[in-house]
Amino acid sequence: MVTHVLFESASGYAILEVKLIEDIGSKSRAVQESIKDLAKFGKMVSLLSFSPFKNAAQALENCNDISEGIVNDYLKNLLELNLAKTSKKSRVLLAVSDNVLASNIKNETGIPCDVSETAQELIRGIRLHASKLLKGLQTDDLKKAQLGLGHSYSRAKLKFNVNRIDNMIIQAIALLDQLDKDVNLFAMRMREWYGYHFPELVRLVPDNHLYACVAQFIGDKDTLTEEKLPELTSILNDDSTLAQNILDAARGSMGSSLSEIDLLNINAFAMRVVSLSDYRKSLISYLSEKMNLVAPSLTALLGERIGARLISHAGSLTNLSKYPASTVQILGAEKALFRALKTKGNTPKYGLLYHSTFIGRAGAKHKGRISRFLANKCSIASRIDCYSENPTPKFGEALRAQVEERLNFFESGAPPSKNADAIRKVLEELALEDEDEDMDMDGPALTTLEPSPKKEKKKKRKSDAMDVDGEEEEEPSTKKVKLSKEEKKALKKAKKEQAKLEAAAAEGEEATKKKKEKKEKKEKKEKKIKA
Repeated sequence: MVTHVLFESASGYAILEVKLIEDIGSKSRAVQESIKDLAKFGKMVSLLSFSPFKNAAQALENCNDISEGIVNDYLKNLLELNLAKTSKKSRVLLAVSDNVLASNIKNETGIPCDVSETAQELIRGIRLHASKLLKGLQTDDLKKAQLGLGHSYSRAKLKFNVNRIDNMIIQAIALLDQLDKDVNLFAMRMREWYGYHFPELVRLVPDNHLYACVAQFIGDKDTLTEEKLPELTSILNDDSTLAQNILDAARGSMGSSLSEIDLLNINAFAMRVVSLSDYRKSLISYLSEKMNLVAPSLTALLGERIGARLISHAGSLTNLSKYPASTVQILGAEKALFRALKTKGNTPKYGLLYHSTFIGRAGAKHKGRISRFLANKCSIASRIDCYSENPTPKFGEALRAQVEERLNFFESGAPPSKNADAIRKVLEELALEDEDEDMDMDGPALTTLEPSPKKEKKKKRKSDAMDVDGEEEEEPSTKKVKLSKEEKKALKKAKKEQAKLEAAAAEGEEATKKKKEKKEKKEKKEKKIKA
């Protein structure tokens, strides 16, 4: 039965003692309606202790801890001070609103907690009459405290670093994908529309952006003369041969003539296509700048486009860093995955990672393996970018080198480097850079790396032993050779047979020992009988 109630409010913690409550009676409708009446509910509970917060910062800190189910020192001291430990004489059962908080309170203080319906009804009644039950508070004080704490709590949850905004990356990559579709569609429409007047230009200028620029410059093909060749050459990236071919094609063109209003509309549409393609180029540079600022390791590993698409599909860089490598591998192929699970077919090997150059370079047999390896490196890179204070592209470059080594391993069989070795090299480089920066300043140089004592001791012992041997030379470190499945099975069988032989030998030794003991006992008995 509940004896005490913990009530968390915006003003502080309150512990109330339960006087009149019954588990069976609390389920009745009359008792539940009596909670709304302060006169009746005031006989059920009474205030034991109320500990207000000193300031808004302390209130926000405790609010964050309660939301995560953490029992901080302030709450722990309050509970231990007011609630004695359970014993046979005085049993304490504390009503708490959250399951996680209840389990943590029991682990920290040893006080048993209850989160049943009866406990929730009591907390609901206390929340309803909190301004009257908590002494020293006026009617508006609790509302003001809730409003202030709500604003600060929401502000703390939405707080972000201005220099690392992944929402801008999500919007930029979405807009870039939309612009790619629109520019291609508009350029196709431009080619078809202007092709009635100058059909030969489509074959001479295949690039969409360049075609729109040339069509805007030429306008009516009859007005194109040799005087305009220098300007046309500058538009065509200083290609004088192509400009001369366009001039010759315009003179002998079989296209139909257009009216002035048609040419004006075509010219306006060409200007719009050129402006869209120019904006698309500026958006690409903006996206690469943002990606190098927010996720430099992921950008160095995959590139701006694929990294931004992964962040956009996950929702944020934090969500992407929380995904395991198996989820990163199939991001973007959810429909194929659920279709395969439904039809019990083969699951997809890759999603958005398919656009990476590594998978294109891998052979057909190794595409699944390299996509799994690449997803592993992507999850490492995203976690480094998300949780490091000063993100750097060096980790991404090291991970990219590892993927290159894995591709070479599939072709030549050369063993790739390990994650620990690659990350250690990057950390050493960063430590050296920090030392150089500290040496430039007057202060002492500080290093963030600590040497691994175990490995150094082993190396010293080996070197000491070699010095004692004298003439012997150091043996090269043997590399592990990968065995096939048949060789592994043969090794397992040999180990089993060896274990059986050892067991049989041990049994034979035990049998011989027992025989010797029996003989010795018989001899002793015979000696006693003779005596």
